[in-house]
Amino acid sequence: MNKSKVAIIRCDSYDDDEVFSAVKKGVGLLGGAGQFADAGQKLLLKPNVLTGAPFQKCVCTHPAVVKAVGRLFQSVTANVSYGDSPGAAKAVSALESCGIAPAARELGLEPADFDQGRAVELGGSPHHRSFDIAEGVLAADGILNLAKFKTHNLTRMTGAVKNLYGCIPGFHKKALHVVYPMPQEFTRMLVALNLLLKARLHIMDGIMAMEGNGPGAGDPRQLGVLLFSTDPVALDAVMCRLVELNPLYMGSARPGRAWGLGTYREDEIELAGDPLAACVNGDFRVPRGPVLDLAGGGALTYLNHVIGRRPVIDGRKCTRCGQCVQACPVDPKAVDWHDGNRKRPPSYKYLRCIRCYCCQEICPEGAISVKRTFLKV
Repeated sequence: MNKSKVAIIRCDSYDDDEVFSAVKKGVGLLGGAGQFADAGQKLLLKPNVLTGAPFQKCVCTHPAVVKAVGRLFQSVTANVSYGDSPGAAKAVSALESCGIAPAARELGLEPADFDQGRAVELGGSPHHRSFDIAEGVLAADGILNLAKFKTHNLTRMTGAVKNLYGCIPGFHKKALHVVYPMPQEFTRMLVALNLLLKARLHIMDGIMAMEGNGPGAGDPRQLGVLLFSTDPVALDAVMCRLVELNPLYMGSARPGRAWGLGTYREDEIELAGDPLAACVNGDFRVPRGPVLDLAGGGALTYLNHVIGRRPVIDGRKCTRCGQCVQACPVDPKAVDWHDGNRKRPPSYKYLRCIRCYCCQEICPEGAISVKRTFLKV
């Protein structure tokens, strides 16, 4: 079988010229920009925005990376747009505040519509069969997936496979968390979404990554790498190996290979560019145990509520903004001012909590973390 190629390119800063040179080199190792688009085609750049936090916090794909990719592909087709559906706020305002919109304007890139969407059927899907997809995605001939290298409490890492979840607009993302509350089912759904969208190229910004309490409240960590591949599963596997995390601990690995999206196996991946060994960071802070799905109802579900991982609010950091309450997808809410006293932080009713960690992702103050139990998961 043909191996999936992943290019690893060292890049130590977000200087525009340095990033452009690295992007051009990485894409070149995969065949060059002309391999992924023809003149006149509509290309969509899909960065990771999440909350629209300033790029210095390493929550979003850095504007310099978006700008470099846009600049490179404008040499093939002038019709390049960009966008994402963040977890909070409107797409336009989030892209502005994180610095991507100003960078895009320098190139004349047009923002795509990520606030509106419509249902699209995935024929023969091995899992979820219909997704609401943003209009800006549907209007494009091809997607360039610009992911961010960072941790994630539900899926261990946010990677290329996970980043396309932002192609689903607004509240539709919250609804899918309710349908698929367990990590393994949720990541299978992500694989099905990737099979539907068929992004042409995946690029990961790991120049400054995020470790610890990701994806929105972790700590910046310089890794100095950009990753490139046409295979999102292989790209995520290499991301994991760079921080000495077992790729199988990301739930998308096995279904991704079984359903033909890509491969996580080392013997099926061809590395190009800079050597992986020179880029490895073994002390990167990420949960290193497998994700456990304590589902099935009855005693197993109760056990999950009692001893499983859970979101916890630090009252010293909480500003009572209520964004965690708005983000909670279940009804009635798992996190809320259950006693009606808004002078105190919201509280949890854990028997309602589905452990999607939407509250933790969205918290602008980093006041919510995930409590570890003696299971160490």
